[in-house]
Amino acid sequence: MALLLLLLVPAGLVAGLGLLGYGFVTLGRVGRRRTGDRVWHRGLAALLGAVAVAFYTWGLLHVAGAVVDAEDGGTDSSPLRPCRTPGQWERALTVVDYTVDYVPLRFVCETTGGGRYAAESVPGYVNPAVLGFALAAVVCAGAAALESERRAPVEPEDPAV
Repeated sequence: MALLLLLLVPAGLVAGLGLLGYGFVTLGRVGRRRTGDRVWHRGLAALLGAVAVAFYTWGLLHVAGAVVDAEDGGTDSSPLRPCRTPGQWERALTVVDYTVDYVPLRFVCETTGGGRYAAESVPGYVNPAVLGFALAAVVCAGAAALESERRAPVEPEDPAV
């Protein structure tokens, strides 16, 4: 589990920077008045995708910190530190393991008897921001695709077929 986090965090950084670069280059190549809507939507989709990836990577860093904290043994390691919720100590005393959910991004504490609850390790704004920016990026990419279809040259039908 920790190995996957170690792979996803750098991949998120690279993907975010790549999308950011593509978006700025696409929008900066020629001015807004000289570009069609297709180019504008593609660049905007890349920038919105970069923001979504940045928020997801930020959440991954929080989850990775919780995993490191949970794996840290020694004094004060039981119950798991990320699973301790103020005012709910009885629930934290029944924690036996943890998992990581990647969609939605969260650190999940597993209790005896098969119960599960999400720890408060990922900030509450991360998952809604990822969803919102990703949906906006998909809408912009779809608008660019529709614009490309609309402006595609129409081939005349072959009467021999």
